[in-house]
Amino acid sequence: MKAFYADQFVLPLPEGHRFPMAKYRLLRDLIASHWPEVALQQALPASDTELLRVHTPTYVQAVAQGLLSPAAQREIGFPWSPAMAERARRSAGATVLAARAALAGEGVAANLAGGTHHAYADKGSGFCVFNDVAVAARAMQAERRGLRVAVIDLDVHQGNGTASIFRNDPTVFTLSLHGEKNFPFRKEDSDLDVPLPDGCDDNTYLYALDHALDELDRRFDADLVFYLAGADPHEGDRLGRMKLSFDGLEARDRRVFDWAWQRRIPLAMSMAGGYGRDIATTVQVQHNTWAVAVAYAHRWHNRRP
Repeated sequence: MKAFYADQFVLPLPEGHRFPMAKYRLLRDLIASHWPEVALQQALPASDTELLRVHTPTYVQAVAQGLLSPAAQREIGFPWSPAMAERARRSAGATVLAARAALAGEGVAANLAGGTHHAYADKGSGFCVFNDVAVAARAMQAERRGLRVAVIDLDVHQGNGTASIFRNDPTVFTLSLHGEKNFPFRKEDSDLDVPLPDGCDDNTYLYALDHALDELDRRFDADLVFYLAGADPHEGDRLGRMKLSFDGLEARDRRVFDWAWQRRIPLAMSMAGGYGRDIATTVQVQHNTWAVAVAYAHRWHNRRP
């Protein structure tokens, strides 16, 4: 199974910043120690051509040259730095590479970061600079004419940027399960939105997910799935406001991977959000997701773990 990372680019964040930058390297170390069959590869940066299929030239230039206004940096949540610009480009590039690998016969591949679904065409927001899934979807459609893409976004926050970018696009289906009252407070219209209450538990979540996947199946025939496997619905998350257990999140992951496997749809995964009160909890949630991903990668290769 191929996995792509860009955690060598560490942002110089102020002390006490709530973004858990260290989780990416911790997750990579854990995967390397537990799953030798995962081929960890440093991500290449997304090219200007790839970024400009989604983002406006003015915005791409502002990120590249450090021309973001103070207000734009506040909306993103990161101060601009060369590392911030390069990390954003590499994170998008990692999802491009994962999607390409999944379609080329791997079946399952992943970005150890990504899931930057709050980024719009012309701006960033909510710790998201470039929209990696949108960039990768457009890259794959440029390489494979007629490709139809489903985005299954299970971060606790709605994928507003992704919904905006693909609005009224019949070749991309956006599905988002998210906290109804959580960020972003101005939601966009996905093709299928499933708002969930604060305190949502395993049973409520999984029931909603089952129905959402059934509806996705009825309404859309996908050739590629992007899965945003957020850790932030976990009960230990500071920002999630849901109550999913480790077991509930593993069941969530199995449903998504099984849905794609049964239909033999290649799947590219991004890790999306996770802000546990204890960073080790977030890393464990995401490592559990990787255990499921590896098992399904074995199926694609006609093996059993």
